[in-house]
Amino acid sequence: MRVLLKDSVLVLIPETTAEKAEIAAWKSSRGDYVFCLRSSESSNAELHQLGPRLEACREPLNAVSNSFDPIARTISNFAATPFELDGQRYRSVESFWQGLKFGDEHDRRRLADLDGPQAHFEGDKRGYDATVNYGGKDIVVGTAAHWRLMERACCAKFEQNAEARAALLSTGERPLLHLVRRDSTTIPGVIMAQIWMRIRKRLSDAELQLSRTDACWELPPER
Repeated sequence: MRVLLKDSVLVLIPETTAEKAEIAAWKSSRGDYVFCLRSSESSNAELHQLGPRLEACREPLNAVSNSFDPIARTISNFAATPFELDGQRYRSVESFWQGLKFGDEHDRRRLADLDGPQAHFEGDKRGYDATVNYGGKDIVVGTAAHWRLMERACCAKFEQNAEARAALLSTGERPLLHLVRRDSTTIPGVIMAQIWMRIRKRLSDAELQLSRTDACWELPPER
């Protein structure tokens, strides 16, 4: 096998059929991976695998409904990820969030059955009052208490919907963003992104704890 070294590229050239098969198998399992060159005292050069590029470089993911990335679309509030909160079924987080603008329970139930874009359209027409009422409490719009309602809805979504949970956890430790053409004045994108990352941390910690518990059950009994 020949090796070509250039300023920014290292090229491996197979010279036998076995080497071609070896490189083909290696490439198929490491597409778009990142490697780090580590020096050693010998004349060898070692390339150590850091993992998939997106995770290794911690490239931010903008979770918006019109993203080309299906993971970003699933995380977004518009995604069709049904969940239940306080006895009410919602088609999406957006259906819950926009329904808060309506004081009448009939209207809230109507929006709960709409998909994300439709709910957003209906909510935009209605607009916000100074407060919303939820659970018998008046909550000032755009405050931490208002944002906690969003976090509760997102928690329910990711805990109850396996596809959404898998999408969120697949982002590892990548920074999440919510950058849209016109940022919300009631829940800015930076707050929305923080909510997702907090939930991701809780879910990740819970899965890690569960895996440790399972490992303990697999230990052989002491004699």
